[in-house]
Amino acid sequence: MQAVFCENKRLTLCENYPDPIPEPDEALVRVTLAGICATDLEIVKGYVPRFSGVLGHEFVGVVEAAEDKSWIGKRVVASINIGCGSCSYCLHDEPEHCPNRRALGIHNKDGVFAECITLPLRNLLEVPDSISDEQAVFTEPLAAALRIREQVKIRPSQKTAVVGPGRLGLLVAQVLQLAGGEVTVLGRRRESLTLPASWGMATGLTTDFANSSFDLVVEVTGNNAGFKQALRLVRPLGTIVLKSTFSDKNNLDMTKVVVDEIKVVGSRCGPFAPALRLLARNGVHTEPMIDAEYPLADGLAALEHAARPGVLKVFIRP
Repeated sequence: MQAVFCENKRLTLCENYPDPIPEPDEALVRVTLAGICATDLEIVKGYVPRFSGVLGHEFVGVVEAAEDKSWIGKRVVASINIGCGSCSYCLHDEPEHCPNRRALGIHNKDGVFAECITLPLRNLLEVPDSISDEQAVFTEPLAAALRIREQVKIRPSQKTAVVGPGRLGLLVAQVLQLAGGEVTVLGRRRESLTLPASWGMATGLTTDFANSSFDLVVEVTGNNAGFKQALRLVRPLGTIVLKSTFSDKNNLDMTKVVVDEIKVVGSRCGPFAPALRLLARNGVHTEPMIDAEYPLADGLAALEHAARPGVLKVFIRP
């Protein structure tokens, strides 16, 4: 099959990549549409040391084969963490923290920039007919945005900033606004704020705001500079939620965290079922975030396009 393979930070379009063979508890899924996210781009830069495999984890597909025949023909998305199934985290439905986990397209599991993938049946969720493929691809990042609301109590009276109006940041801002808070989307360039402003959201440049202006700051920039801004903008006793994963490991000055007693929350993967429900009722804007679509045969060009400044969601269609 065709697949976009990454090894030693080098991308290759493989024309004869081995077809995946499902284990007894797995399904064979034909990928119908996949999305490129910032993590994929950071892996190419070296975010995951010694990564070797097929990239990609945002997708929708159709089950082609499974021992449980009831799944065959169903349109599905899937949670990306594959736990061992026996540790304390897995037994408490938290495979994303299993010490022996694999992660689709990220760690020890080939991803979705390919014609087919295999995944455990327990990871699959059926996609309602009311959700298009183009919407369904947003399930994984939307779930990641919803994770914040599981971790942090959102008060309607608090002032919230989302630093980074990119692929994930725009979903985070919409999810937090649904909770009734006062949400401002912050960026480095005025043009990057056009889309959230068109949705009626408050926007501004990070430099427009004084130190300690916000109760809650969500950092979604994908770079060190974004964290520095988030730290500057949060008030004493406030909270910073970190969503970025990136390859740059430069040192950061954490003095303010101690002196101002800032709460720092790491936030990663989230719940898929609520994300699907939100998509089914058109609770968030996704279509305006789609910038381009490429066939899998042009997967390398798709990744190059997605890496350009200001580009939002780029799709790959096998």
